[in-house]
Amino acid sequence: MSTAISPTAYNYKVVRQFAIMTVVWGILGMGLGVFIASQLVWPQLNLDLPWTSFGRLRPLHTNLVIFAFGGCALFGTSYYVVQRTCQTRLISDSMAAFTFWGWQAVIVGALITLPMGYTTTKEYAELEWPLAILLAIVWVTYGLVFFGTIVKRKTKHIYVGNWFYGAFIVVTAMLHIVNHISLPVSLFKSYSAYSGATDAMIQWWYGHNAVGFFLTTGFLGMMYYFVPKQAERPIYSYRLSIVHFWALITLYIWAGPHHLHYTALPDWAQSLGMVMSIILLAPSWGGMINGMMTLSGAWHKLRTDPILRFLVVSLAFYGMSTFEGPMMAIKTVNSLSHYTDWTIGHVHAGALGWVAMISIGAVYHMIPRLYGREQMHSVGLINAHFWLATIGTVLYIASMWVNGITQGLMWRAINDDGTLTYSFVEALQASHPGYIVRALGGAFFASGMLLMAYNVFRTVRAANPVQAEEAAKIVVVGAH
Repeated sequence: MSTAISPTAYNYKVVRQFAIMTVVWGILGMGLGVFIASQLVWPQLNLDLPWTSFGRLRPLHTNLVIFAFGGCALFGTSYYVVQRTCQTRLISDSMAAFTFWGWQAVIVGALITLPMGYTTTKEYAELEWPLAILLAIVWVTYGLVFFGTIVKRKTKHIYVGNWFYGAFIVVTAMLHIVNHISLPVSLFKSYSAYSGATDAMIQWWYGHNAVGFFLTTGFLGMMYYFVPKQAERPIYSYRLSIVHFWALITLYIWAGPHHLHYTALPDWAQSLGMVMSIILLAPSWGGMINGMMTLSGAWHKLRTDPILRFLVVSLAFYGMSTFEGPMMAIKTVNSLSHYTDWTIGHVHAGALGWVAMISIGAVYHMIPRLYGREQMHSVGLINAHFWLATIGTVLYIASMWVNGITQGLMWRAINDDGTLTYSFVEALQASHPGYIVRALGGAFFASGMLLMAYNVFRTVRAANPVQAEEAAKIVVVGAH
């Protein structure tokens, strides 16, 4: 067996662009999150302006962290992984470039329109029809680039990480297109093609699977590549990874109705969502265990490798939030938790602990390789970032758990004569200390992103263009 270096190179330009923008949008999205968390502590920060009010900035925050930060991480890592595991260049440089600039255009569109109040009002699907159409065009192009690259692969085998990325791309397209079918009545106003309970069901089929496929399946593709790479160990069980894949994509799509317990949705649909959510615990933990067990024989590396620490702690948060989700889907638990801050805590256990941490670890892994460096500028700064992120996440979710359970119990407390024991304002006053801790936790997490930006900047500035070009050369193992 020998190794051959091809004269053609991987397309690392588009990967570099997405990797840098992951950091940029991460700072903006998380910084905005800290700002709106502070508005709940000090309402004066709404500034008495319509476009800086919590109601308009909150959807901008979710769009920036999910689609800008998370989306750029998914685009960048998927392009990196598919080239390296298929040992071939992306099928089209121009289409890949279009996905980068098109995606940034969608995000800038969100930055402009959401504070102005142009919204469909559908959670995670707020962008009005012109931006929704642009997003769909960019996404279909992304699918063509990704699957076209797999078709022209030099390897016989399709690595399991690409299965997860592929499923995430296909299902996200389906969810986005179906949920956004609407009738435009002006340039920035449209009405959904669905009505009433049907509209709610389709929205939460979309909303939960935006979590299930955009924020889980895509990032599991990331996990299956970067955890073994950083640990320098093969994935614990390839068979388990295949079972994990098929079980996850079969079950996740049914879980949406758990967002609509005790609503006008038919009871059988609510119960179906609950049952599927509980069953979903099995494949979720199968994937978490597979990632964790990959470190068998390499646990000592956690002492000296903060990048691996990011990746492994993200798996711990993934395991925790995918236990919590099925529990919250049980109707009796949901009757306490729903509409409270507990839900916010659960979302951020997944968003900060799982999605952000694995993205940060993956970007730290890629940046030196993309720029021809041995390692990041400062391992100490990565270490500091890790602790800021971990402490920030724990403060955030613990404060929201306490707030949520407090709110749920206060709202359902009744006197002997059947009147409510507490007013809504009293429940809000009881939540105030939790909001202070939540803002503090978010500030910890966001400050870690500033350290990351400085570290990435110093690493990129010290890059050697010649070495970077050499790093992009396609190395084919097993060539003769």
